[in-house]
Amino acid sequence: MSEPVSEEQRVPGENLVSRVKELVHQGNIRRIIVKNDAGHTILEIPLTVGVVGAVLLPLWVALGSIAALASHYTLVVEKRT
Repeated sequence: MSEPVSEEQRVPGENLVSRVKELVHQGNIRRIIVKNDAGHTILEIPLTVGVVGAVLLPLWVALGSIAALASHYTLVVEKRT
């Protein structure tokens, strides 16, 4: 298996939940890391095949709470190659 490809995206706090939902629905994402402006990891989301629906509900609640804390976040997105 090859190494995952990582990319960073800067996201405003108000768009954090919707952007993560978009990424999850892409289906080729292995992991999403949410970092604050200081570069500290706030949340790490491992995504395995078959993670859908109700399993992600607590994640959306946590992301909504985190989004209210700062104006911008960096998403580190690891994709399957």
